[in-house]
Amino acid sequence: MEITTVHLVRHGEVHNPEAVLYGRMPGYHLSELGYLMADGLGEAFKDHDVRYVMSSPLERAVETATPTAEAFGLDIVKDARLIEADNKFEGVPVNQNRWILAHPRYWSWYTNPLEPSWGEPYDEIIERVSQSISHAIDHARGGEAVLFSHQLTIWSMRRFVEGKPIAHDPRRRECSLASVTSLTFADKQLLAMDYWEPVGYLLDEASDMVPGTSSAEAHT
Repeated sequence: MEITTVHLVRHGEVHNPEAVLYGRMPGYHLSELGYLMADGLGEAFKDHDVRYVMSSPLERAVETATPTAEAFGLDIVKDARLIEADNKFEGVPVNQNRWILAHPRYWSWYTNPLEPSWGEPYDEIIERVSQSISHAIDHARGGEAVLFSHQLTIWSMRRFVEGKPIAHDPRRRECSLASVTSLTFADKQLLAMDYWEPVGYLLDEASDMVPGTSSAEAHT
């Protein structure tokens, strides 16, 4: 029996002056603070036994993964299964005015919040992230793998492994910028889950437009 830990890491702060929901849109890179978060993660993992690094293909995730991969002399394996959840609100400047979400043009998107009807179904997110985790265990057996992804993908997976309803209040997601959700397995049987914030000291300086319990305040 081999003990393997898979760390699911949310990317750092993104430069987003237009305050849009950028989703899977290309061209959104880390902010200056986001790069500091990425460097902090690299330092935090230096005393771990990291053998494999995977990332969502989106720029902000790859940039967050780079210091950790470099610390161990590893290549970053880009995996589309770790990508941000699809969302119909992509490109909408929701953080300039939250009331825009109440506009009648969007009402038809709210028909089924349990799926959810405005984006990628939660069960599909869990399926693809589960596949990535299984892949990472195979490549880091007896050590640790670090997977860089996005808040909703990580939080959906956490709800699943905790046996909680997948539909949830976005304001209660415990998955702050550059946070780590660690899953420890015996072979491929889950033993434990831990949540930690290696660069939590930077969150008070951050602006995070995505709902959650983070101390990073959203622009409104």
